[in-house]
Amino acid sequence: MTVLPPADQDAASDAGADQLSLGRRLRQPRTILSLAVPIVLLVLIFRVALNVDVDQLVAAVRAANPVLLLAAFLVFYAGFPLRGFRWALLLRGAGFRLGTPDATRILFLSWLVNCLVPAKLGDVYRAYLLKINSTASLSRTFGTVFIERILDLFVIAMLGLAAGYWSFRSGMPPSIQFVFAIGVGVVVVLALLLLTMRNFGRRILVVLPIPRRERLLELYDRFEEGVFGAVGIRALPGLVIVTGLIWGTESLRLYLVVKALALPGVDLGLSGAVFVALIGSLLTAVPLSPAGLGIVELGVVGVMTAAYRIPLTEATTIALVDRTISVFSIIVIGGIYYAISPLRRGGGHLGEEIPAPV
Repeated sequence: MTVLPPADQDAASDAGADQLSLGRRLRQPRTILSLAVPIVLLVLIFRVALNVDVDQLVAAVRAANPVLLLAAFLVFYAGFPLRGFRWALLLRGAGFRLGTPDATRILFLSWLVNCLVPAKLGDVYRAYLLKINSTASLSRTFGTVFIERILDLFVIAMLGLAAGYWSFRSGMPPSIQFVFAIGVGVVVVLALLLLTMRNFGRRILVVLPIPRRERLLELYDRFEEGVFGAVGIRALPGLVIVTGLIWGTESLRLYLVVKALALPGVDLGLSGAVFVALIGSLLTAVPLSPAGLGIVELGVVGVMTAAYRIPLTEATTIALVDRTISVFSIIVIGGIYYAISPLRRGGGHLGEEIPAPV
């Protein structure tokens, strides 16, 4: 392994900081377009093409129950300590001890980045923040973030299938049958991906004609340690339960939003709220815009109108209020925290390596 001299290490660190600087990213034309284009398209689609009644939408928001909206807000933010606790468990399995509060703070900042920058760069930023504030291996940390996403997708697919089955047990529309097929496909693909990584990942890299192969293999080995070391057999049931609770907060948030708006003739039900919320969460994985902006709104409104027969204006109202809590509030609160947080500058001295058993 080649060790850079201190000056080169500092230069590399500065280069990484420049590449991941949130302020620098937000000034890039590509980032501005990734935020502006989906918003313009949403306005054109909902207001012009679909003729959503804006006056009715505004009136529904003004008449919403503020107590229930506050409850939806608090339930949503209760998910962050759970996410931090889960990531701390994954890091511990990969050989690094990090407290839940520190894990939660880093994770919250990464969500801010995901809400402002496309391509899921918040996940990269999370690993970077831990690296500059600790002695954790960057590649191994990437592995824990990767397996966390795999856990999320597994649990989202399984909960979504269960909620959808319960919602449509009397008759499943063809569009929902298609969604079910996608859910089953996601589970199968993820299982095959993990199986391939576990048994053939290194072998594939060895035979590929790639430059600096030894360095790449070293990084891959650490990444694989993070992926499979983080999830042991004994830890897996607890991780699945925590992941289920995390996505329970997402579903409960949407359920409370629907109850707060109290739209005439609209009753999504708890199983419906779970199904719609998880569809929205799956769509955020599409890395074309920050937090799936534009894609999630269209998908969620489409499911509510097609599968649950909710009128277009009412479905749009629900989607926009829900996304205000889950995206806009992150931008506001996260932006304030980003401005005052010392974590973005590094030197936090967080956590410690767990000695390997003798």
